[in-house]
Amino acid sequence: MMKFRFRRQGADPQREKLKQELFAFNKTVEHGFPNQPSALAFDPELRIMAIGTRSGAVKIYGAPGVEFTGLHPDMATVTQMHFLPGQGRLLTLLDDSSLHLWEIVHHNGCAQLEEALSFHPPSRPGFDGSSGPPSLARITVVLLVATGDMAALGSEGGSVFFLDISTLMLLEGQTLGPDEVLQSVPDDYRCGKALGPVESLQGHLQDPTKILIGYSRGLLVIWNQAAQCADCVFLGNQQLESLCWERSGSTLVSSHSDGSYAIWSANTSSSPVTQPMVATTPYGPFPCKAINKILWRNCESGGHFIIFSGGMPRASYGDRHCVSVLRAETLVTLDFTSRIIDFFTVHSTRPEDEFDEPQALAVLLEEELVVLDLQTPGWPAVPAPYLAPLHSSAITCSAHVANVPAKLWSRIVSAGEQQSPPLATSASSWPITGGQNLAQEPSQRGLLLTGHEDGTVRFWDASGVALRPLYKLSTAGLFQTDCEHADSLAQAAEDDWPPFRKVGCFDPYSDDPRLGVQKVVLCKYTAQMVVAGTAGQVLVLELSDMPSEQAVSMASVDLLQDREGFTWKGHERLSPRTGPLPWPIGFQPRVLIQCLPPAAITAVTLHTEWNLVAFGTSHGFGLFDYQRKNPVLARCTLHPNDSLAMEGPLSRVKSLKKSLRQSFRRIRKSRVSGKKRATNTNSKLQEANAQLAEQACPHDVEMTPVQRRIEPRSADDSLSGVVRCLYFADTFLRDAAHHGPTMWAGTNSGSVFAYALEVPAAAAGSEKWPERVVEAVLGKEVQLMHRAPVVAIAVLDGHGRPLPEPFEASRDLAQAPDMQGGHAVLIASEEQFKVFTLPKVSAKTKFKLTAHEGCRVRKVALATFTSVACEDYAETCLACLTNLGDVHVFSVPGLRPQVHYPCIRKEDISGIASCVFTRHGQGFYLISPSEFERFSLSARNITEPLCSLDISWPHDAARASCRLQESPKRNQANGTPGIVLAPQSCDGSPNPVHSRGTDTAEPPEATLSPMSIDSATSADTTLDMTGDVTVEDVKDFLGSSEESENLKNLAEDEARACAILIK
Repeated sequence: MMKFRFRRQGADPQREKLKQELFAFNKTVEHGFPNQPSALAFDPELRIMAIGTRSGAVKIYGAPGVEFTGLHPDMATVTQMHFLPGQGRLLTLLDDSSLHLWEIVHHNGCAQLEEALSFHPPSRPGFDGSSGPPSLARITVVLLVATGDMAALGSEGGSVFFLDISTLMLLEGQTLGPDEVLQSVPDDYRCGKALGPVESLQGHLQDPTKILIGYSRGLLVIWNQAAQCADCVFLGNQQLESLCWERSGSTLVSSHSDGSYAIWSANTSSSPVTQPMVATTPYGPFPCKAINKILWRNCESGGHFIIFSGGMPRASYGDRHCVSVLRAETLVTLDFTSRIIDFFTVHSTRPEDEFDEPQALAVLLEEELVVLDLQTPGWPAVPAPYLAPLHSSAITCSAHVANVPAKLWSRIVSAGEQQSPPLATSASSWPITGGQNLAQEPSQRGLLLTGHEDGTVRFWDASGVALRPLYKLSTAGLFQTDCEHADSLAQAAEDDWPPFRKVGCFDPYSDDPRLGVQKVVLCKYTAQMVVAGTAGQVLVLELSDMPSEQAVSMASVDLLQDREGFTWKGHERLSPRTGPLPWPIGFQPRVLIQCLPPAAITAVTLHTEWNLVAFGTSHGFGLFDYQRKNPVLARCTLHPNDSLAMEGPLSRVKSLKKSLRQSFRRIRKSRVSGKKRATNTNSKLQEANAQLAEQACPHDVEMTPVQRRIEPRSADDSLSGVVRCLYFADTFLRDAAHHGPTMWAGTNSGSVFAYALEVPAAAAGSEKWPERVVEAVLGKEVQLMHRAPVVAIAVLDGHGRPLPEPFEASRDLAQAPDMQGGHAVLIASEEQFKVFTLPKVSAKTKFKLTAHEGCRVRKVALATFTSVACEDYAETCLACLTNLGDVHVFSVPGLRPQVHYPCIRKEDISGIASCVFTRHGQGFYLISPSEFERFSLSARNITEPLCSLDISWPHDAARASCRLQESPKRNQANGTPGIVLAPQSCDGSPNPVHSRGTDTAEPPEATLSPMSIDSATSADTTLDMTGDVTVEDVKDFLGSSEESENLKNLAEDEARACAILIK
């Protein structure tokens, strides 16, 4: 016990400085499609687009890599958004009728989105009669007047208010009430009925003093703001939905709630106008749904565009989400799979142009963004360079592959181009091209792989800010499903009216849930990959540059090994197709391995140098030689007392060793619980005295109060046989003189199995493999004391470095490992990290995370952190995500705590389950079904937006000086909030709004670091199931608050002392 007397006190200043150069936590960018979008806007001059969400987020997009994100202080739904053209300013309306002005400003050469002003309408007045002035109770529509310094606000009461944009204050004396409008309406039209809310406000395209006002009842008024009178009145009788001017201002079109639209002439001298020039119901004569929005765009070649949403026959197609595009005699009904939020056209807005000449149509849906090229015959869809729906089918797993070789990258890109060839015309390029991406071109490429419920694996370019789709692999073609029936139904309905055309890729429905992908592994050096699914299917694929037609080899592996008394009550295996099958360019299947029983795959790993694939389920694990098509090993991990998988009486056999261990734990439990009860009932002063008393008694240092007592888990747990991790390594297992191939498996009950493998090597210069088969012999079996699930296993060489991947060392792509001996194995369980020496498997050091921090391990990865001050200095550390959403970093192999940060909300169970670490200190996790949040633990490797925007609006220096300076890290729309500005507020007089964040400076570990675009990182060893929410996750969320609270300020000396103790 002498080691506890000489513990070093205090922190090392040099080490603390080095930590600041190695580690820094930043949430950098959100990849994917915004969750629950609610509003859309487009700036035709700057070519940027804005999307608002129901959570109050504002996201602005330009060219790929140009992104801005903001978050309203109040988590209210964004209902409308309007750009001030060319100024880089955006006016947003929330569902609480508050207005917010956002500005894109430049700091140190980089543009950022900041909230400048806000306006909250006065509260609703009391019912004291109608003699008072009109009240702005609820804003229904906003119009930015063409002069750019004023906004018109339509209200629920039928009044139109005017707002000064520069101050967001109401202009006195300019309010237009419904009574003034009714003076220009015939008496027989009034008939005692109110006009209703203002449904639409449209500015005249040629005369900025004229405003078109549409009321819910159907009345349309062209109001002359300069003369304060109505120039023309249109007496509509149908409930109004939307309005649109024709470019010359001579014609206007209105859409209505009965599915009709009407065209009115604005050049008439007679007022009021009682009948439109044209009134039609496109999908009549039967009752139709409302046309929610309509646009009119003219062309020089003749034949104008009329584009509208809705209007479908209520009885037959009332549940369809459609946008109709009509030009001359051509009508196309765009049929989408999710609700339509809004749409706009990209067209000419210069005053000197006589025609609109629409180039593209952008439709924002609830689950995706679709852009159509209107200048190409057939109006094809334009591939999106970003904002692709990650959840086109629900994400079930994800993985990251770093430093992808250039040859493999080009082959994957080429295969993706064969699936969806880019359009040849220049006009079909992406129309949203505003801003300039200032980020350097990444020197390395990173792939993000996502497995989906429909059996597909999607490849994404994760090298930079924009997550670009590259290639899609489908495994459904290998199995017999019901998709042929669905295709026949779709073909049968092609000739029906309306002329539907399926658009978009969001398809949440799967033909068979057994197709769902559970695990994905890719070898970047041999272009081989493994895809494992829900029904126990393990597919080995290889990238091919040519299409082929070939049969797939099939094999079955029985993981129960003829155990009696077992009844599988789950789903059946998938039926594979037999005979030669056609396969397109890309990854083509070579071998199909079927696990029996067909339970979901829980772990998989691939070693392409040995041609071996290992896989595990809830029943056991297997090893397969896919080169010789030969099963090598099958091991059942079910416990005899498994209550779910086994039937019959429980086993009564107990070892003497187990009985003694449990007896000692009961004795220790009674002692420790007595101490805890006494400690919890005392005051803080008594707690301090107790700690001093413990320090004064060195013989009792093992019972230090910072360690929680951990209850051993029962061996009768029904999930004890689940295989959690698999690992290949070339290390010392049989003796200290000879190293060789090994396979390691960890289970949910804390068991670790280590097998020595005999892998016959191919002769030098020969491509023919020897006929001798691979053999596996059980070398070691380790049972962790508390039976905590084993999350990860890794072997460290003599210098404490992780072993390289297959082919990395042999091809001089990584430093060769030290094979002179002294290897160690790092076993990470849910409760602690432990390092064992090899080949004796004796404990060397450990860190009890659950005992010290009160949390459990969920995700683990080994990452390399490079110093921001010196590129040549790097450390390999262990990154860990806990069930409380915190990220911890430990040194390797010493297991000393370095830093920890709050990353994910502990209530976000699916976000924690979906986290994937990369090899250079970054990570991804799902903040919604359609969005990945990217974060960085490294001070050097940060991937975040760096962009600029050319704006013509001269910023007010006085106002800019009083605005809070925002850091380059943008506000977080989801997850842990970042820095939120304290904008000015205007409720009659400008008042500052309280900031959501704190004004105190962050600690050095959390500050921003100099930018580096080395984002090609990898996490090949952390291929975790995105949707793998276990019973323990739910228990953590529903558990007591006492278990959730953890002691996070543990002194470094105590942590090191605890790491030395080995049981």
